[in-house]
Amino acid sequence: MTVVGAATRGRQGRHGLTRTGWLAIAAVVALVAVAFTGLAPWAGTPPAEVLPPTRAWVTQFFKWLARDLDFGIVTFRDLTRAMSWLLDWPLAWSEALLYEGFRSVPVGSLPWVAVVAGAALLGHWIGGRRLGLLAGLGFLYLAVFGFWKPSMQTLSLIVVTAPLAAALGLALGIAAARNRRTEAVVTAAFDVMQSVPHLAYLAPVIVLFGFGQVPGLIATAIFAMPPMARCTILGLRTVPPEVIEAGRMCGCSRGQLLWRVAIPAARPTLMVGVNQVIMQSLAMVVIASLIGAVGLGYELLFSLQQLRLGKAVEQGVAIVIMAVVLDRLSQAYARRKPEHATAAEGWPKRHAHLLTFAGILVMTAASSFVVPGVGAPLKAMTVTTAPLWDAAVKWMTVNLFDALEVFRDGLTVHVLIPLRHAFQWLPWAMVVPLVGLLGLRLGGARLAVLVMAMIALIVALGFWTPALITAYYTTVAVILCSAIGIPIGVWAARNEAVARVVQAVCDTLQTFPSFIYLIPVIMLFRVGDLAIIIAILGYASVPAVRLTYLGLKRVPETLIEAATAAGCTARQRLWKVELPLAFPEIMLGLNQTIMMALAMTAITALIGSRDLGQEILKALPDADTGRGVLAGLSIALIGMTADRLIGAWSRTRKRQLGLAS
Repeated sequence: MTVVGAATRGRQGRHGLTRTGWLAIAAVVALVAVAFTGLAPWAGTPPAEVLPPTRAWVTQFFKWLARDLDFGIVTFRDLTRAMSWLLDWPLAWSEALLYEGFRSVPVGSLPWVAVVAGAALLGHWIGGRRLGLLAGLGFLYLAVFGFWKPSMQTLSLIVVTAPLAAALGLALGIAAARNRRTEAVVTAAFDVMQSVPHLAYLAPVIVLFGFGQVPGLIATAIFAMPPMARCTILGLRTVPPEVIEAGRMCGCSRGQLLWRVAIPAARPTLMVGVNQVIMQSLAMVVIASLIGAVGLGYELLFSLQQLRLGKAVEQGVAIVIMAVVLDRLSQAYARRKPEHATAAEGWPKRHAHLLTFAGILVMTAASSFVVPGVGAPLKAMTVTTAPLWDAAVKWMTVNLFDALEVFRDGLTVHVLIPLRHAFQWLPWAMVVPLVGLLGLRLGGARLAVLVMAMIALIVALGFWTPALITAYYTTVAVILCSAIGIPIGVWAARNEAVARVVQAVCDTLQTFPSFIYLIPVIMLFRVGDLAIIIAILGYASVPAVRLTYLGLKRVPETLIEAATAAGCTARQRLWKVELPLAFPEIMLGLNQTIMMALAMTAITALIGSRDLGQEILKALPDADTGRGVLAGLSIALIGMTADRLIGAWSRTRKRQLGLAS
């Protein structure tokens, strides 16, 4: 009775309407909106004259902060300069250690041989021989291919930014876990922050802190902080109550209960947050090259602008290698169990890796004064494969150009351009009520008002036309991600050998910073809508694969056996039992795919997109903070609208399947 009733309610939807009834109402709303737009053209795309000058207000606000805000004793400008000065100290030390050396005293930077050996020893200590080999060879690549200095510039930013972001996230997470109101405010802020693309963080930082390494560090720390705070909240909330009670019974104070009981118990979750901070820091450090942060990202950006694709490939590989090494090291450390030394073990045995590194450091530092190339790699010691990559690009241009051009132009002219025109035609007076109608069906009046308000805010901010282009890119890419990712996830769930390969590929793809996906599409398709969509597809397809696989693996074996006993074939089991039960996880994968696709659309502005990402990019040279911040907020509003609608849809399906009350 319950299952039948739930299914019937699912067909009828809310307010007793059937699916046909909802479609009829939507059709009437669309027709009325189209007719109204014909009578009032401003209902299609509102002219700037009728909109409030929000962009100018935001720009003036940030300029007022940077120039005029005065607290009496100090100004806001004094505070930003003091913050920059404080952050410049640890950054200067990390730069001196890794590549610059200490100018005030005759002491050079760490020899590159010692750094490579140190990376190998650290990997061996954390995860064993294979991880040590991966870390050592990864850092050796950076030296051999001539990217040692830019790599160390990038690493110097990360070794300062990651601890700073982790500490800030930990503090906010602890405050939120202790107070529900604080958690509500922090969570809402993080929802917006994690929906805003990387580029949007740069515009306000330019106005308040200028260009250079320290502004890049600040933007990176702000961007990388939310995952740590979220993991802290989750970790502290999930500490078993009996562990807390045991601490109280031992007489722990509130501070001791936190630092000696709860945080150690939440260590696995906290280390996941640290891993996310490191990876987000690397991704943002690469993007921060747009505001003058030097390193691998800056080198890659210059190569892409000059169309030096061979060099760009090598630099992209260097970024990927650094990302993979840092990811594997932090993941292995998160899984590593704490070691407890026995009385029989001496100090040298317990710290064998540290002593080995100290010995290598002393030997290489001493020999660097007499042996050239030990302190820093000489140019004669490096190799390059750029000519080979350039030759490959030339070969593809000569031999594959016609076929690729036919494919690109045919798909663009006959599919993508008509779709783009269809999206550009959409009047806001039709989209806003239709989105509200969808929200009403899926989640009720409250959700309807919320999603209508978010879409209407994009209109009011004056970004309706570029928002439609962003929606076009995202929609096409998400459809392709789902069409490719969901079948791969199903295949992996059916075959363990395939699952191992797919998991390895997904792990690798998730470590790639977004810049990297621009290189192959430029090589193959140059610039245009197809190149943009393929770049988004490569970046955003992983969640669809992972969550489909996870959802199918979580289907209870008893239900599968019951379906088999009832005479279902393998295909019937998949379509009638497994996929419906895995639907909530598949929807979560779709949600994450949309968020990643929106983030990547901003990056594709570098190869000529004309969407909200381009608005953000145009704001950077002129420090037009209002334009950059509000365009980023518009992307976040699109993402949050999709998130709320998909979340409501998923909850409805869970209730229909009896998986939730």
